[in-house]
Amino acid sequence: MRIRPVNTDELPRLQDIERAAGQCFRDIGMARIAEDEPLPLGELERYRSNGLAWAAVDPADVPVAYLIAEHVDGNLHVEQVSVHPDQARRAIGRALLDHLAAHAVAGGVPALTLTTFADVPWNAPYYARCGFHLLDDTELGPGLREIRQAEAAHGLDRWPRVCMRRDL
Repeated sequence: MRIRPVNTDELPRLQDIERAAGQCFRDIGMARIAEDEPLPLGELERYRSNGLAWAAVDPADVPVAYLIAEHVDGNLHVEQVSVHPDQARRAIGRALLDHLAAHAVAGGVPALTLTTFADVPWNAPYYARCGFHLLDDTELGPGLREIRQAEAAHGLDRWPRVCMRRDL
């Protein structure tokens, strides 16, 4: 699977990937997450124009997964990583995370961070297998605290959430 920067004309495809990937939450009683709209095109464009949006593409060069990130507390924070369900269980998400890690190392960034659902198998347990560890509240910088507050305001704390870090 080839990973490359996202093109502007592919941003709607990223939204489609996010919608499709979100449907699996419906099966575990998290319909509200499945129904949550993906980021607007303008926000996706901000990640793309900042050089922090990558797509994993199929042989026809069509995105099947993507990752967007931002700088938070001196680290690279995974804002979203989504794999279309038709491409699941092929280590594409891990490849995107490893790509971000290599980008971070090249830029002298010490770690990757993310926030995720604690009890969803393809969330915190998956990220732990990808080298992330749980952070407790005393380890959160102001940027991660702000992200968690925004998530709570959006209603995501209806289910247990955690912050995680992968040292590089």
